Amino acid sequence: MPDLAPATFDLIARMPKAELHLHLDGSLRPTTALELARAKGIDEDLDVATMRDQLTAPANGASQADLLRAFDLPVRLMQDEAALARVTRELVEDVASDGTRYAEIRWAPSLHLEDGLPLRDGIAAVVDGAAAGMAGTGITIRLIAVALRSHPPAMSLAVARESARFIDRGLTGFDLAGPEAAFPDPLDHAPAFEAARVEGLGITVHAGEWGGAAQVRRALLVRPSRIAHGSPAADDPDLQAELIARDVTLDLCPTSNVQAGIVPSLVAHPLARLARRGVPITLSTDDRTVSDLTLVEEYRRVVATLGVTLPELWAMDRHALEVAFLHDDEPLRARLLVEFDAFAASEPRLLSAAAAPTDHD
Repeated sequence: MPDLAPATFDLIARMPKAELHLHLDGSLRPTTALELARAKGIDEDLDVATMRDQLTAPANGASQADLLRAFDLPVRLMQDEAALARVTRELVEDVASDGTRYAEIRWAPSLHLEDGLPLRDGIAAVVDGAAAGMAGTGITIRLIAVALRSHPPAMSLAVARESARFIDRGLTGFDLAGPEAAFPDPLDHAPAFEAARVEGLGITVHAGEWGGAAQVRRALLVRPSRIAHGSPAADDPDLQAELIARDVTLDLCPTSNVQAGIVPSLVAHPLARLARRGVPITLSTDDRTVSDLTLVEEYRRVVATLGVTLPELWAMDRHALEVAFLHDDEPLRARLLVEFDAFAASEPRLLSAAAAPTDHD
């Protein structure tokens, strides 16, 4: 993978960052996973190195299903309030170490009920863990509750309703994720989306990890403000025009997309083409541990490998604040934007008037 000039890498590391697409169960520290596994009598012969291998998906996967298998062990380990709160707090601490000033962490509450934990108590544990992490770091965190395509629509509705109880404690978004090939239609969960919208939760939906541009178009049926992934939209100019017209942002995760087999390699990822065609996008890791990745490294990769310019990168970063699920605190959004703009004003390379490359593909 190409290297960056030290000054460019330093600038990427220092710049304030916002991340909107980050999964809790995909970002479990291997050391914590090992402690939790030993406490539960699971895989007691593992050490930290082998645990890390267990939690990391292959760099080049064949399908979304291949990627999702890496989540099996973390979910088994996060079945009680103490584990959920601890993993959340630690993830907030890890994210803050990247120079990230704002992040949204998402997780599927219905996956953490196997040992009898009530849905509301599980949600409260993650909310408490996020609050503890914020108190210790100063970063701003919001949470997104994820319903699963493979679960009954009634469970998705219960997740939406219980999540809405925590809007005033930082849970401000609702998502749908899971195996698209087996459960392609998000409208199966339409009542949950409607309940979430009525209660004031921001709406996003995973799409395009299977099924190409048609799946991204199908996601628009639930009227999201953002789509998680969605990179196959690059193959459909009409869809791109619709995303622009409806101001729907794609929260892209290039490294994870290679792991899910959406693109054959990082250099083939359409992030730069989508940005240059005017499609609203943000850039995230998806999963710090499953993808063995930090946000600084993902930023570095798109600059070094995809040829994204620093002004383009900065535009994606700042846009994340504009579309963040911060509707519970608009003055905070304004303060963060002022902070980001002040940094950019001090770094002319981020606001260079040089034209970005034009994409004619």
